[in-house]
Amino acid sequence: MHDSRRFLVTGGAGFIGSHLVTALLVRGHEVVVLDDLSTGRRENLEMAVSEGGVAPTATSRDTDENATSDLSAEPASHSGQLRFIKASLLDYDALEEAVIGVEAVFHQAAVPSVPRSFADPVATMRANVEGTIALLEACQKAGVRRIAMASSSSVYGDTPTLPKEESMPPSPMSPYALSKLTAEQAGGIFARTYGLDIFALRYFNVFGPRQDPASQYSAVIPKFITRMQSGEKPTIYGDGLQSRDFTFIDNVVYANLLAVGIDKPETGSGATDGAEVDTGNRAHGAYDVLNIGCGDRYTLLDLIKSLNEIMGTDSEPEHADARPGDVRHSHASIDRAREVIGYVPKVDFEEGLRRTIVFYTS
Repeated sequence: MHDSRRFLVTGGAGFIGSHLVTALLVRGHEVVVLDDLSTGRRENLEMAVSEGGVAPTATSRDTDENATSDLSAEPASHSGQLRFIKASLLDYDALEEAVIGVEAVFHQAAVPSVPRSFADPVATMRANVEGTIALLEACQKAGVRRIAMASSSSVYGDTPTLPKEESMPPSPMSPYALSKLTAEQAGGIFARTYGLDIFALRYFNVFGPRQDPASQYSAVIPKFITRMQSGEKPTIYGDGLQSRDFTFIDNVVYANLLAVGIDKPETGSGATDGAEVDTGNRAHGAYDVLNIGCGDRYTLLDLIKSLNEIMGTDSEPEHADARPGDVRHSHASIDRAREVIGYVPKVDFEEGLRRTIVFYTS
């Protein structure tokens, strides 16, 4: 049984954010979502509401007159409550309202794409850097101390050393990677200056249900699944030997919950024993950067082979020129995340693929 508390999820209508919303609701917590729906989708919130079993409330800042009916669901006895504020992080009045009374913030809002960041670098920096600083300032003024920030493995760039460790010097290769690194550094400044307690979680190639396969900037796995299901060839940019540490969404949600002390490490899982990990009592001004991945890597050709085996298809990829900003190999060392918050992945790559395929093919 969990005591009900209030949390803010920025970007809560997005892929990762909406899964965090579900996890918080089913634990009985109150959730405030701040999202301008520029990349997030109302359908993701509807799924979060349905799985969380809660009837949401819209605020006066939600200008969509159908907001409440679009998100309606019968409440369940175990569920928390959801409040949705349709606004940008750069809407300072809305942001000030969103942080009132929250215990911690899960900061997921961002322009989340390397290719898109080349197409519109100014908008990327404004959303990811200025938006993050606005959030940090609002938290500082409201006395909200605990923040789990979404960062990215892209900050490492194309350094050949594997696996990537947090102590390695960053080398961003895209406006997106630069924006995430700058946001991390802003978090460190606010932690040291104002006593905030911040984790910057460097996600490695997150995948799972609720990613939008139709988006021009969609991630590779949902795009591959939907194309292969319809008999089309998946497109690989480059030779297909580039590798990624594909990380199922449940692992990322778990890491966030560990970071703010909502969940404890599972005993016997290989993590540090739960009694030794207490992120809820960290010192004021604590700041950590942690890799969140599975600690393994697969090439894109490996990915297509696994998808063919699970889906019963026989798709061959078509190749296109490599894209600017794409790194060759990405592989996380998760030793520090295990040591600091007790993180051990719950769902491996193959099982994550199976769950994702079920979502997109059912």
